[in-house]
Amino acid sequence: MNRLFYVTLFVVSLFITNAHAKQQTGGQFKQLGNWQVHYIAFPSTFIQPDIARNYGLERSGYKGIINISILKNNSTKTAQTARLTGTAKNLLGNTQQLEFKEIVEGDAIYYLAQLDYNNEEIYRFNIEIQQGNQSQTLKFQQKFYVD
Repeated sequence: MNRLFYVTLFVVSLFITNAHAKQQTGGQFKQLGNWQVHYIAFPSTFIQPDIARNYGLERSGYKGIINISILKNNSTKTAQTARLTGTAKNLLGNTQQLEFKEIVEGDAIYYLAQLDYNNEEIYRFNIEIQQGNQSQTLKFQQKFYVD
């Protein structure tokens, strides 16, 4: 197996470990219907250049990444596929449409989108999650800082 695979696996394991830790402490996840939706938004410079290339992501001090995973809300917590659409709106009312990419690695499924931001800019996220005839809305807010 190549180095990129191991680096990617490491990043995913960090996210899963972080999501599990947050779950234990009441962190960044929301119960939405039959789902447990984990979410995180961070600067794109937090990921390594080879991983960004592998997923078609742009690294920049002015670009963020939104990472969402959806788990079935039962004892197995199995990853779920869904269709995600959404927007990010800053406090001035400027809106960016989010385009999510589905990433499947083994049993893990997560969705990535990018957005542009300025230093100390706050965005409010409104993300529709659809699976068959089931639909839920994830709402959260994040402040971004330029590196």
